[in-house]
Amino acid sequence: MLKIGDHLPEFKGTNQDGKTIASSELIGKKLVVFFYPQANTPTCTVEACNLSDHYSELEKAGYTLLGISADSVKKQKNFHSKFAFPYDLIADENHDIVEKFGVWQEKNNFGKTYMGIVRTTFIFDEKGICVRVIDKVTSKTAAAQILEG
Repeated sequence: MLKIGDHLPEFKGTNQDGKTIASSELIGKKLVVFFYPQANTPTCTVEACNLSDHYSELEKAGYTLLGISADSVKKQKNFHSKFAFPYDLIADENHDIVEKFGVWQEKNNFGKTYMGIVRTTFIFDEKGICVRVIDKVTSKTAAAQILEG
């Protein structure tokens, strides 16, 4: 998994509107990249909505937000439209980005082992250096966890 001091990995992803977003475009901004397991599921919705509800505070603190999951562009579009999120959601169906960040891992749920995204938030400075990793994300207070750093 990406650690504090690591550089923002190079990637290109497709957002909810089919637009390509490259990590190189994000250098020069304080960046929050949050990974969530699946669009429109209860816990992921709580997290994404909490970030949306506190977006102005995050923006005031200088942050740009980017959400990433392994969902399709269509699913991301539906999720984005349904809740009118003020930030982009990236569809990473091929797991390229999640693997570069190290969040595509073996998970265990109710005795079943499978590969999936581990809910994690990475915070980068304007130079693209990781300054914080939140690996115990609390969905209901995700924005507060970012702002308390």
